[in-house]
Amino acid sequence: MHDSGTGASSGSYGNFEIMPLLCPGGFDTCATSLEAREIFRKNNTDDASPGYFSLTLDNEIQMEATSTRRAGLERFTFPKKSKPYFVLDLANDLPGSFAGGTMNIDPDNGRITLGGLWGSSWGPGRFNYQAFACYDLLNGGNQSLDEFGVWTADTLVLCYIPPYLQLTLRRRNGLDAKGLGLTQLNFTRNLIGGVYQSGALFSFKNEPQEVTIRVGISFKSAEQACSNAETEVGDSSFDEIVAQSKALWNEKLSKIELDMVNTPRNVTEMLYSSLYRSFLTPNNATDETQGPFEDTTAFYFDSLYCSWDTFRTFYPLMSLHSPVEFSQIVDSYIDAFRVRGWMPECRANHLPGYTQGGSSGDVIVGHFAMTYHDEAAQLGIDLEELYSAMLADANNTPPNWDIEGREADAYNQFGYVPFSALVTSSVGRQTREGSRTLEYAFEDFAIRQVALLMNKSEDVNTFTQRSLSYRNVWDPNVKSDGFQGFAQKRLMNGTFVFSDPIWCSPQDNSTTRSCSLQDDNTNGFYESSSWEYSWFVPHDTAHLIELMGGNATFVDRLDHFFEAGYYQAGNEPSFQTPIGYHYANHPTLSVDRVRDVVFENFDITPAGIPGNDDQAAMATLLVFHLLGLYPVPGSTELLVLSPFTPKYTIHNSFLNISTTVTTQGFDSRSVQQTIPKNVAAYVKSVKINGVATPSRCHIDFYDVFKTGGDVVIEVTADKASVDNCGGSLPESVSTGGFASAR
Repeated sequence: MHDSGTGASSGSYGNFEIMPLLCPGGFDTCATSLEAREIFRKNNTDDASPGYFSLTLDNEIQMEATSTRRAGLERFTFPKKSKPYFVLDLANDLPGSFAGGTMNIDPDNGRITLGGLWGSSWGPGRFNYQAFACYDLLNGGNQSLDEFGVWTADTLVLCYIPPYLQLTLRRRNGLDAKGLGLTQLNFTRNLIGGVYQSGALFSFKNEPQEVTIRVGISFKSAEQACSNAETEVGDSSFDEIVAQSKALWNEKLSKIELDMVNTPRNVTEMLYSSLYRSFLTPNNATDETQGPFEDTTAFYFDSLYCSWDTFRTFYPLMSLHSPVEFSQIVDSYIDAFRVRGWMPECRANHLPGYTQGGSSGDVIVGHFAMTYHDEAAQLGIDLEELYSAMLADANNTPPNWDIEGREADAYNQFGYVPFSALVTSSVGRQTREGSRTLEYAFEDFAIRQVALLMNKSEDVNTFTQRSLSYRNVWDPNVKSDGFQGFAQKRLMNGTFVFSDPIWCSPQDNSTTRSCSLQDDNTNGFYESSSWEYSWFVPHDTAHLIELMGGNATFVDRLDHFFEAGYYQAGNEPSFQTPIGYHYANHPTLSVDRVRDVVFENFDITPAGIPGNDDQAAMATLLVFHLLGLYPVPGSTELLVLSPFTPKYTIHNSFLNISTTVTTQGFDSRSVQQTIPKNVAAYVKSVKINGVATPSRCHIDFYDVFKTGGDVVIEVTADKASVDNCGGSLPESVSTGGFASAR
């Protein structure tokens, strides 16, 4: 019931909240409405670790929580000689999207069941999902329920105050009712607007100082929610569930094992905090399906939120250590194709969410196919079906490409997504034409790679050509800051439509320009500028260098991109740009830039993430930077950088292998924003199981991560002597790269 760092303006989920209260005047005096019960928490009382959370409120009530997959325990410690009261929410969720529901109190068995409909946090408001909860209040007979009943309240509203008074006055509409002894609520959607707050209110006998409450949740039914609590928690104590949860988390976090002694402490904290967040989502909701997936026998994951965010680093990291979980998520993507005809771009709250770049799921399932095709059947994946799902995304335009698929007909006809296109058989927001073309082209590259893997020679030719469609939105005549050639949107007749490359960048001075999914986003790019998106050709950077004027200009332009403030560490299209120097045969500049990016934008403080974590997109980007690697999604290529640690091991329990990476010559003084002179940090050589690789700029997943063994990255302080790849450059389609599948 939680999404991590998605950036939704008002949050996601947050259903079935429970809050402890002190009500000295008794039941009718309890503060039940959201606004009335607001209270500060005491400073410096938060205590959190994987599997456990605690804080103390300003009224001295301590709240603790621990969980299983679909259930949990909540423990509350009250001040001595105080009567514990609790308010439980039916209607409230973080986005305020309640669309009706019911609640029932069974006082004899000390159980409250509730459920209803709510709206998506990242999708059309007309869609609703269902959720249910089951609260058990008696703690195995160790607690006794006293008062119980229901409450209702209306939403807080703002009163109009003349601007010259410079005041904000808040009032309630008047509803604040409680019903002692009542046991049911039954509400439909409030059609006139606003949120109709409601829930349960109850207390315990004998003034117990400690109260433990068990809760189960389900997306199928209240009965299933109760069953989840009974089977996953049962009679276990709070401390026992904490121990179980911590054991599961340790199993996850041990996938990557750092040299804890010699790794700088801030690097250790950044890496494991990031790895922790990478395991929070997507949410494994298998056996908790609803809507069109209600009867599916496939694995089912919620919060694929969004594929545009996660295909770049999240799933490539998963491929290194957790192929079983990766395959289960891929199965969920393919199952959406079985059920709906297209793979999900952004499933949020069990509902279709808005597309951002296109069908980014193609890159995700493609990455799985490229890295685990030999084991696919063993992992439950039919590669022919996987490929069919990719083809459906690429060739079949859905009725509404706002929520799945692509504007495929127009893109395939023109070779780019046209601006102001006449479309007669489907609907979708006609914006982001430049960025969607660039994303579609990269998705076609991912399809091309799977076609190559499966010997679909005709499709290889088709999708090779489509993967080069990025060239069709390249306007060589646009100039900005002394550099020439930028991606732009185009009309159906081929005419380019100018957008200033600075628009929607951090240097854009406009305070009114729309840059996201708004219908008045005329920029042509999604949450980015042309300055930023023009770099996005991960599969064919060699030709991009030609378009930009050659190596020297490319390097100058890349330097300017960072120095002028166009780079956005917290925006996914920027992710690969710090390593762009590799393609111009200047890998030491990539090492310098990654050091600068990490320490400028990440830290172990609360402000240590550059914006939203975006379902661990930022977390996994940071992990790759710290490990000295960077993936090319949809392929098996890994770009090599300088690790921030002397040694680490990645464990793959499915393959029963471990891969240890050692940084030979590691100097902890290099782990800072600017590498000092005469400090070893620059890659001199790479050896895999004792054999030198033909390039120090890139390796292949199959070289070591499928077999296990040892990688030695030797670093030197002699920057000038190693400022080249010492062999082949990273691969590009136009120079014959990515020509075979391992």
